[in-house]
Amino acid sequence: MIAYVTVGADDIARAKRFYSAFLPALDYGLKEGPEGLSYTLPEQPGQAVVPPDFYVKPTFDGQPASAGNGAMIAFEARSQKQVRDLHAAALAAGGSDEGPPGFRAAYGPRFYVGYLRDPQGNKIALFSSNPDEPGRDG
Repeated sequence: MIAYVTVGADDIARAKRFYSAFLPALDYGLKEGPEGLSYTLPEQPGQAVVPPDFYVKPTFDGQPASAGNGAMIAFEARSQKQVRDLHAAALAAGGSDEGPPGFRAAYGPRFYVGYLRDPQGNKIALFSSNPDEPGRDG
């Protein structure tokens, strides 16, 4: 099980604008401190597994932060519309487009996804696989 994910950021204020444009809509709460940003999902009563936290922090070694080649972090949205809305909000908050929201032939018929880069260059996916919505072929 993944316990947490951390990405580096050289400009925490810029990263906060980007991630705060979509993570609160996915129920992530923000705690901010001198060590950076901590986005967490609320724990539910009786929940056996705690969802992973997402951290945005300056690097520990003081060197510039860099994005991992081949690394990507995916966040699940509730609907295709939410994917479109949050993708647009993240672009407006300083992200760059890596692939507009839509279906991809390489994935299952219900996997609706949009790709972004955060201001530091980390690749982010926003996706929905909601079975109550039309799929790629319908």
